[in-house]
Amino acid sequence: MRPGVSWRGRPALALALAFLAGVLQTASFSPSPAWWLQPLALAWLIRACDGQRPRRAALTGALFGVGWLASGLWWLYISMHDFGHLPAAVSALAVLALALFLSIYYAAGMGLAARWSAGAAPWRRALAFAALWLGAELARATILTGFPWIASGYAHAQGPLAAFAPYIGVYGITALAALVAAALALRRWALLGTLVAGIVAGQFLPQDFTRSTGTLTVSLVQPNIPQDQKFDRERFDQNLDQLIALIRTARGQVVITPESVLPVPLAFLDDEHVERLRHDAETRPLLLGTFLGNTTDGFVNSLVGIGFAQRYDYGKRHLLPFGEFIPPGFHWFVKAMNIPLDDQASGQHERALPFAGQRLRPLICYEDLFGEDVVASALDGGDPAATVFVNVSNLAWFGPRMVQDQHLQFSQMRALEFQRPIVRATNTGATAHVDHRGRVLERLPPEQAGVLEVSVDGRSGVTPYARWLSTLGLWPLWALAALGVLPVLVRRRQGASRFA
Repeated sequence: MRPGVSWRGRPALALALAFLAGVLQTASFSPSPAWWLQPLALAWLIRACDGQRPRRAALTGALFGVGWLASGLWWLYISMHDFGHLPAAVSALAVLALALFLSIYYAAGMGLAARWSAGAAPWRRALAFAALWLGAELARATILTGFPWIASGYAHAQGPLAAFAPYIGVYGITALAALVAAALALRRWALLGTLVAGIVAGQFLPQDFTRSTGTLTVSLVQPNIPQDQKFDRERFDQNLDQLIALIRTARGQVVITPESVLPVPLAFLDDEHVERLRHDAETRPLLLGTFLGNTTDGFVNSLVGIGFAQRYDYGKRHLLPFGEFIPPGFHWFVKAMNIPLDDQASGQHERALPFAGQRLRPLICYEDLFGEDVVASALDGGDPAATVFVNVSNLAWFGPRMVQDQHLQFSQMRALEFQRPIVRATNTGATAHVDHRGRVLERLPPEQAGVLEVSVDGRSGVTPYARWLSTLGLWPLWALAALGVLPVLVRRRQGASRFA
């Protein structure tokens, strides 16, 4: 009898269950985080693939990925249909096509695990499945600029595995959760017991790697301008009036506005508009979301400092595929949606802004998914060192449901990894204050105009994760994935040599 789950005679049911298990994994993320669902869903996948032919395992992994990513990224439909005005069927198919493409990584991982571990001891199979799941997640996070949205480790921004974030980061947590899932799926109770004991012990690991650098009062502006009105020229003055009215109510030492709150390049504004903004910045400095650049060199999604002692601007460096840069061969698709400023240039620096005894490091929207890109700002000494991370976003493209909570969860993980607080100013949500322990201390309700006044405790210091990530990047995790499959590959080679 084959060691895995046999679905012979019921292939359609097996594949439908794989899809549903992927949907279950989505349920482990915010807005109702149930971290324990993530290893349970993955355990089902591993159990279903174990002992199967590689092609069947690959198809099962692909359908799991489609269920997970289509249900977790469905809000992309809103940007394409409601604001890009693509037909409903085309928008739905585009979301499905993206989920299918990203699921290739999980198909490859499960197919290779089934192929390489066939006939191996259960502990070897458990290591192989966990390692190849980690490899699939790393591949999705890095290949073609990466798209790690709702990577499985983010489900553990809350829960017991969060204690390991300052040591091993989100992908180390991904590996640990995958090994728990594999031990559960293959009923390796001794391994599972050891892992659970280690996780319990991990709750007592030191968590204080940073120290306070004092407090800063910050005003986080949430204008709540509907996306279909944001680029409407006839409403520009009205939207600007609304923004300035909110700024004037701010009481913090610094005011932070969302990404692209001024939806035209700053150079295109007339003197009257610029003077109105500068006048209000005389009372308290302002970090303004706008665009810099020109038609020749391209426009850069930027955060511009107004009213500070020194000139400051920060340009987004890690651009969002399709929304901010167009992959080769897809100009026709993006142009069909008529997205403003759809092919942007990348920013050139990652300097933090010194102000009132703190150093503010901007992260524009999607950038806070890439800890490896910003780790230099979480190190003491040198120009990039930061005490507070500042995320500015505009998620109005995607509606209020699910996407805001997911993005907030990513900020929580970054705060845990580097033990730096994160303040978030967004157009429609989630405008929030996350402390250095990843706790959401304050948050404005979604789709409600207002200013969130927070007192943020800046932090200085270096976590173990920041130390090794800054030196080695993600390579130790790639090595861990390779080591996980080494026992089954050695066994296969030894078995082949015996029959040679």
